[in-house]
Amino acid sequence: MRICGIKLTHDGAIAVVEDGKLIFCIEQEKRENNKRYQEIENLEEIALILAEHGLNAVDIDQFVIDGWDGDVESRFHVRSGSVPMSLKGAPYAESDANHLLASLDGDGLVVGEGSFPYKSFPHVSGHVAAAYCTSPFAQKEQPALCLVWDGGIVPRLYHVQRDGARRVDCLFPLVGHIYAAAGHYFGPYKKLGGAEWDLGVAGKLMAYIGLGSVDESIVSVFHSLYDDHFAGNSELARSYRANIRAPEGSLKPVRDFFEASVPRLEGKLHQDVLASFHVFLERLLVHEIGMALQRHSIQVPQNLCIAGGCALNIKWNSALRESGLFAAIWVPPFPNDSGSAIGAACCAMAADQGFIPLEWSVYSGPSAKLGVVPPGWTAFPCTISELARILADNKPVIFLAGRAELGPRALGGRSILAAPTSAAMKHLLNDVKHREHFRPVAPICLEDKAMSIFEPGTPDPYMLFDHLTRKEWRDKIPAVVHLDGTARLQTIHRSSKHPVAELLVEYEKLTGIPLLCNTSANFHGRGFFPDAASACEWGRVEQVWFEGILWRKTEGSSTTLNVDEAVVRSKGA
Repeated sequence: MRICGIKLTHDGAIAVVEDGKLIFCIEQEKRENNKRYQEIENLEEIALILAEHGLNAVDIDQFVIDGWDGDVESRFHVRSGSVPMSLKGAPYAESDANHLLASLDGDGLVVGEGSFPYKSFPHVSGHVAAAYCTSPFAQKEQPALCLVWDGGIVPRLYHVQRDGARRVDCLFPLVGHIYAAAGHYFGPYKKLGGAEWDLGVAGKLMAYIGLGSVDESIVSVFHSLYDDHFAGNSELARSYRANIRAPEGSLKPVRDFFEASVPRLEGKLHQDVLASFHVFLERLLVHEIGMALQRHSIQVPQNLCIAGGCALNIKWNSALRESGLFAAIWVPPFPNDSGSAIGAACCAMAADQGFIPLEWSVYSGPSAKLGVVPPGWTAFPCTISELARILADNKPVIFLAGRAELGPRALGGRSILAAPTSAAMKHLLNDVKHREHFRPVAPICLEDKAMSIFEPGTPDPYMLFDHLTRKEWRDKIPAVVHLDGTARLQTIHRSSKHPVAELLVEYEKLTGIPLLCNTSANFHGRGFFPDAASACEWGRVEQVWFEGILWRKTEGSSTTLNVDEAVVRSKGA
């Protein structure tokens, strides 16, 4: 059985699953330097991606489209070539708590020269299926709870096992976008009058709060307003709960909430306000999921999968892990909509066979290519051990290896790598990436050494939990230590076949340090570089490694700052 899952809306992607194995998942933003969150606007893209992988539309047994906005059904306005057309799809969320796999059947999906029938499952169901089917719990045939908190919905708790899934509870009446919305009223991303949903702000706020401290008086203000506007028995709160819809219906109430908070928090430092709001939501999440387990007499500890855009919040994930409510927690590397094409395919698989495990690799994105390298670059053969020596000499390198990683975070396949031993390196990397000075740079670390450097330092292959850098290491690896002493750690096993593991081993031999700086390699506001030519065209890092060849910018054509210049600019900011 060959299934093609399709995500048409933001974070558009195509995934093909064959007999329970993920063959590939191609996110639109990772093709041709497309914009972040790129949609699939033309159905010709589906045929093109299939052809790039040796497939024709007739080779697909089942097409599946991820659901979207709507209470009963959704509508997708797309093109087939130059011809506009409309397709119907499933709604955002399931209409029946016990029937997550109720599908909408459609026809008229034009792919290549043919028109095909398709199924569509609710968007939330795709999150549940992607999270559970990729989890170790599915592999062991163990049941699990699944928390889904997406931007446009309130946090929902599900119970999943092989023979089915059901919704257990809705935890509290706040849509996930409220976290990003806080950044439109406080802090460096403030916008007069609030703003529409901004998909890029939440991750930046998670970094910015490292500048602040939790103020319990601010937490109290948010708690009071939460009761008044959303959760309490006021007419305003009752009206909100009665009319909440996913996702746009919540925009005005969220704005009203923050408009009411601004005068009550006048004079407070914005970094403290946002740090306190973060903790208010974190406490609310942990408390309410605990209360839900009690309400439904669910014994603890349980297995937990986390999905939806809010699952990218490493601090909330860590708080849930530390709560004692769960025996084990799984977050896939694509918990947001970047995994929705996989989720759509998993829904079709589950409808036929139950929630069986998916065989998959995180490195299932587009293959790296060379492309046409612009003038001003010279190529040299370069082994992994030679590359390690370059990094040890405090020179950053763009590292392109094999197929791209799935999800929004660079995991060694499309990365800028650098030595972590100088605080100035963080300034340089943020500068070349056009990022604010408070943004962190992540460590990629050999798994067996992580616990000696970080707390807890447990395996974290997809950079989805918070780790505290141990005091004795902070001066040794300052480039990867965030303002609050934490690190967004990625671990990789030293026996991994991925080239980045070999590079870490070689770097450790030279320096005694088993980790490197790791940040994504991309044009500003775009997906990962699809080829070495794009990295050279960008030109802000002077060395690009691709398949054993190092491309080095010709002397005299430099546009990259050196480490000292980056420090000066950072202090000036």
